[in-house]
Amino acid sequence: MFTSVLMIEKALTSADVEFVTTLHGDEPVSFHVLLQPRGDQADRLLRAIDDIALGELDEAVREGETPEGEEAKSVGERALEVSLAALRSAGGAAEGRLVEDHPLDALKGVVDEVDADEVIVLTDPHYVEEFFHRDWASRARHKVGVPVLKLFSHSKA
Repeated sequence: MFTSVLMIEKALTSADVEFVTTLHGDEPVSFHVLLQPRGDQADRLLRAIDDIALGELDEAVREGETPEGEEAKSVGERALEVSLAALRSAGGAAEGRLVEDHPLDALKGVVDEVDADEVIVLTDPHYVEEFFHRDWASRARHKVGVPVLKLFSHSKA
């Protein structure tokens, strides 16, 4: 069985589930999902810049309405449950957890714990972080010791 650690920031869409569950053809895949709920207000500016870069001005204006910190934890728990159920329905084995602090340390720990074959980072585009190679995938490539595949979410969850 192929073992993938899947790092996400929101609930997987049906298109995302189809994409990640078909990456390895007919080979069975076990997913270990890590979801980090939205951060604190410091991240709000970066998300607004990303929204503007994508031409989503309405989204940039609404960034202030998005739950943050502790308030985002319950939203994250539900997103994780939905994502795990969708992966299982598509035929994959799936387990997961929320990651609140030090997401790359948590990622490295899970990769080692489950002897992962790969890491898949599936997020919306984050242009500022990607430009400076501070996004999860760029930083994980130097830390986890397995191939890291960076994918963009297909649509809004």
